[in-house]
Amino acid sequence: MLLLAGGAYWWFGHKPAAEGSLSGAAAAASGAASGAGGVIAVSTQPAQRRDVDVTIEATGTVTALNSVDIRPQISSVITQVHIKEGQFVKAGQVLFTLDARNDEVNVTKARAQLAKDQAALADAQRQLSRSRELLAQNFISQGAIDTNQALVDSQLAVVAADKAAIEAAKVGLSYNRIVAPAAGRAGAINVYAGSTVQPGGTALVTITQLDPIAVGFNLPQRNLGDALKTLRSGGGKVLAVLPEGRGTHTGKLQFVDNTVDAGSGTVRVKAQFDNGGEALWPGAFVTIKLAVSTLAGAVVVPQAAIIQAPKGKIVYVVEAGNKAAARPVEIVYAAGQDAVVTGVDAGERVVLEGRQNLRPGASVVERVTGGAGGAGGASNARNGSKAASAPGAGPSSGAASAGATP
Repeated sequence: MLLLAGGAYWWFGHKPAAEGSLSGAAAAASGAASGAGGVIAVSTQPAQRRDVDVTIEATGTVTALNSVDIRPQISSVITQVHIKEGQFVKAGQVLFTLDARNDEVNVTKARAQLAKDQAALADAQRQLSRSRELLAQNFISQGAIDTNQALVDSQLAVVAADKAAIEAAKVGLSYNRIVAPAAGRAGAINVYAGSTVQPGGTALVTITQLDPIAVGFNLPQRNLGDALKTLRSGGGKVLAVLPEGRGTHTGKLQFVDNTVDAGSGTVRVKAQFDNGGEALWPGAFVTIKLAVSTLAGAVVVPQAAIIQAPKGKIVYVVEAGNKAAARPVEIVYAAGQDAVVTGVDAGERVVLEGRQNLRPGASVVERVTGGAGGAGGASNARNGSKAASAPGAGPSSGAASAGATP
């Protein structure tokens, strides 16, 4: 019983002091908050004046400018494969050799026939020459001369036909030597030495040009005029952005289709890019940014600085005397993290961080971001707060002291 009575006495005797201590701490915190509330720490970024490209974004597919399926022009047998899969070939480089023995025989036969007919022509010309001599001596008639002349003319035609036959045989012989029609990269090879091939069969190999390369994409019908204007001005600037941050490539608009797809309301467009590094690969998807015009001397601010107010969009700027001022703005164009606006002058300090705590006319102190600068900025913010709360330092201190007394 004595222990219970002593515990009760101690509890009720110390409870007011504890409450007084809590009240004192709350008062101190309230006083500190009141003292620091006059200055708001913010970070700013100056509005910039620069030329901004107005771009249209679309998803494009990389396509080769030239892709050729190599097929034989005659039925024959592969005797030699001169390339490897994935090899880069030059225009005119030999790819395959076919069995040419039959065509070589045809060329030889045509040349032999030409030699025979040339001999007959020479004989007919000699006969004509003798006939003319005899006619001069009145030993033969003019009819004999005419007959010999017809024979010579006939043999000339035969010789001409023989020469044409040789050229035709050479063309047939050339089909046995398959060469690359253009430079590019060889794909999978579908035949081997000894394979029988024919004109209507499977392609022997596909040669694909990789540099330069094209990207095809669709634009909405409303952007057709911009695309045509860009094409007429020389192609403008087209950016191909690879996924996963693997780089950006710059090219030019090359082609705008002559019809709008009635089903999708889009027009097919193609841009050309240099691809020496082979970063763009046929069939891959890329993000296309087509610059259709340029806003010269535009004022640019971060999009994050723009606030949607009840009466429209505003940004806060820091004026002389470190006072915040609200500026109504109109967004002319926005892309990425930047926005082109009207209502702000270049060089004005636009509030980026801390804008949600601002009111027009509020006192601000700028924070310096990054490393030691950030620490210095925080120190400046604290110094500004202390300066603003100096008149209330005494009462706050007094409240803390009173709360600490049991």
